[in-house]
Amino acid sequence: MKSKQTVFTTIGLIAGILVLINVLADRYFVRLDFTEDKRYTLSHATHDILSSLKDPVTVTAYFSEDLPPDIAKTRRDFKELLVEYAANSKGKVVYEFINPNKDEKVEQKANQDGVSPVMVNVREKDQMKQQKAYLGAVVQMGERKEVIPFMQPGAAMEYALSSNIKKLSLSNRVTIGLLQGHGEAKLSAMNQANGLLSVMYNVRELTLSDTNGIPADIKTLAIINPQDTINEAQLSKVDDFMKRGGNIFIAASSVKADLPKAMAQALHTGLEKWLMQKGLMLEEELVIDASCGAVQAPRQFGSFQVMQNINFPYIPVLHSFADHPITKGISTVFFQFTNPIKYNGNPSVIFTPLVRSSNKSGTQKVPVYFNLGKEWSQNDFPLSGIVLAAALEGPITGNTKSKMVVVANGNFAVNGESEKANQLQPDNVNLFVNSIDWLSDDTGLIELRTKGVASHPLNQVEDGTKALLKYFNFLFPILLIILYGFVRFQMKRNERLKRAAENYA
Repeated sequence: MKSKQTVFTTIGLIAGILVLINVLADRYFVRLDFTEDKRYTLSHATHDILSSLKDPVTVTAYFSEDLPPDIAKTRRDFKELLVEYAANSKGKVVYEFINPNKDEKVEQKANQDGVSPVMVNVREKDQMKQQKAYLGAVVQMGERKEVIPFMQPGAAMEYALSSNIKKLSLSNRVTIGLLQGHGEAKLSAMNQANGLLSVMYNVRELTLSDTNGIPADIKTLAIINPQDTINEAQLSKVDDFMKRGGNIFIAASSVKADLPKAMAQALHTGLEKWLMQKGLMLEEELVIDASCGAVQAPRQFGSFQVMQNINFPYIPVLHSFADHPITKGISTVFFQFTNPIKYNGNPSVIFTPLVRSSNKSGTQKVPVYFNLGKEWSQNDFPLSGIVLAAALEGPITGNTKSKMVVVANGNFAVNGESEKANQLQPDNVNLFVNSIDWLSDDTGLIELRTKGVASHPLNQVEDGTKALLKYFNFLFPILLIILYGFVRFQMKRNERLKRAAENYA
């Protein structure tokens, strides 16, 4: 009888604990995140945005159901993210999931809201077919709304959601000035970057004169790929801007390449002299790197001429980045015809190398003549870790603290215009936009842009090491099985000997 009472008491306690856990789970959302980059943990920036919300935010997620597992994971991850937003906003963020595929009216509503379907491949009865899939959301605050038309699987979901909520709650946007008048890149030539910047900033082109200074509403001035001289009077206006706390982004090279003439020579815009006054030197050298991109060049094979991809060390493919908010999460950028950066200025200024060349790199003094048929050897790359981009913070000009980012490559984030436009490596754009965020934004959203999307390329190993690992992977399981069999045989043998000894005794 006592035994039965104990059993019933135990069952009652277990049931009570389960009910309590369910009640607490319904009220409090808790998730443990063991990922290296904490991709499932809300950032401080998101917590700050959610805690400062004055009006409720509604997220309508238009996501299809019955999708392939790799795409369905996007829906699951987005839903779990919204659960955390709702839990951490004290009810200010509410959400609903709608499947547009189930009803024609709902599908029309999704299209009207700006969420359009994409076609995905689905396997059904051993056959591949295409299916319309919705993977977007509408973020609304009052009468205003922002659209996430397509949530790319593996994309930075937290950045997309937090930046749109921040955009809706902003009363005044920060203004970024894009300097013009000296052959600089226009806003229309930077489609990818402008698309990201427009979420948080007003970006406008700005022309300086010898008399008019930089307007007071500009927080950051961007000087991108100037080709003509910026005179001293105009650069003094930039100094005045920095003395009142303004920040500067510069993407410029001291070298200009002319591919039709197969040569590169020095480029003087006045910026190099102005930067030298601040202790920052753009060397008149071209950086070459064994880790590089390729160009197409004609090759003669007998009587035939064909176009062939040839490694071109003047286009470094860069993987070495500082542990800095600007470069966090960035894995690969391409620079074309870049030059070294050196600093020997005010020790009170914090100088941080952001991007470096590989451990097999070198430099060439300009003018340089390109030889596409050159056979490159290890001796051509005696240097390592050449600084190609840097951040400065402190009293750069006068005694006022300001920030500056300098990238020794003018067009790394420029798409070009009309038929000359091209799609850029995403991390090239992220490097530029992250720099503007670091210079202009105090919300901390910079850390979210590449969260969850960073790729981690495999470390390259020698051929001998590859062979050793291959044989190890093949032989090690076999050796384990043999070892297990031997140990088991010895244990059984010892048991038989023990029983025989006991019987004999």
